[in-house]
Amino acid sequence: MQPSLSSGIIRAIQLADNAAMAGVIRQVMTEFGAVGEGYSINDPEVDFLYEAYQSPGKAFFVIEHERQVKGGAGIAPLKGGDPGICELQKMYLLPSIRGMGLGKQLLVHCLEVARKLGYQQCYLETVKRMEKAQQLYLSFGFRPLPGPLGNTGHYTTDAWYVLDL
Repeated sequence: MQPSLSSGIIRAIQLADNAAMAGVIRQVMTEFGAVGEGYSINDPEVDFLYEAYQSPGKAFFVIEHERQVKGGAGIAPLKGGDPGICELQKMYLLPSIRGMGLGKQLLVHCLEVARKLGYQQCYLETVKRMEKAQQLYLSFGFRPLPGPLGNTGHYTTDAWYVLDL
């Protein structure tokens, strides 16, 4: 299913989207100073998102705006966590599409898919300096946590949230 947006579409990632989505991740993480050890920018799957999200219980979606991939996010089982908990992963949007409601639509879609996959909770981790993203998560009912869940390997995050699905 491809939710139609007034200014683009949300669709499942395709093999041809790997380079563009890796570029989005690197640009946004660099913008927020989230580079170096312990950040998801160094995850091996950044360059191979299509392949990384082909397993059961996983899904990754991109925002295509003006015929270009300008954002995306994925759902996957929380590594080292309870099997009923998924993680919202690598949700990043380029500055050119922020404030248009596309991130909200992407999050709605990811949470719908998580429910369909049978998850009971959705976890995410981020950094406090990504203030607008945290406002979005809170508006959806995500609750702040005192520390991380699971074992994602992202030891530099400093904000953790969970949502009952």
